[in-house]
Amino acid sequence: MAINRAEQRAATRRALLVEGRRRFAADGYHHVVLAEVAQAAGVTKGAAYHHFDSKAGLFRAVVAGVQQELGERVATAAERHEDLWEQLRAGSRAFLAAGTDPAVRQILLVDAPAVLGWDEWRALDEESSARHLTEALTALAAAGTIADQPVEPLARLLSGAMNEAALWIARGGDPQVAEQALDRLLAGLRTPA
Repeated sequence: MAINRAEQRAATRRALLVEGRRRFAADGYHHVVLAEVAQAAGVTKGAAYHHFDSKAGLFRAVVAGVQQELGERVATAAERHEDLWEQLRAGSRAFLAAGTDPAVRQILLVDAPAVLGWDEWRALDEESSARHLTEALTALAAAGTIADQPVEPLARLLSGAMNEAALWIARGGDPQVAEQALDRLLAGLRTPA
C-alpha cells in the first residue's frame, strides 16, 4: 500500500518533532543544529526547513507540544477527583511534578521563555495549564470554597509561583518540600468551613 503525500508529510513532521524534542531536551536550544535534527530524523535539511522554516520554528512547535502534554497531565490528575478542592491540589501537584521531567525542565522552563520571549511563552502556557488553573479557581469561587474575588490575578499569582517552584525543582530542589509549601499556600485561600 502506497503512502500518499499527506501521510508522508505528516510522518516527516512527526519525525522532526520527535527528534527535535529529544535534542532540545538533552542539549538545550542553543546547542541544537537543525540539519543534524533532520539527518537523525531521516529526512533532508530541505524538508526540515519546509515544515518549520527555521530551528526557532521547530522549537516553537516542540514547545507547543510539550505545553499541551503538560496541560493534559494536569487535567488528567485533577479529573481523578470529584471534589473541586482536591482537583486543584492534584492538578497543581501534577504541574510541580513536571519539573522533574527533563523535557519540561529544559524546553519549557529554561529555554522557552528566553528563546520565544516572555509574551509568547506566557500565551502558550495560558492555552494549556494556566487555563485549567483559571477554570478550577472560578469553580472554587462559585462554590464558596475560596473567597469570591477576581480570578484572573489570583490565577496569575499562583501560576507564577508554581512556575518558579517547578523551575526550583528542575534545578535540584526537593519536590516534597515544594509540594508541602504549595499545600500551605493553597490552604491560605480556603474560606473557613
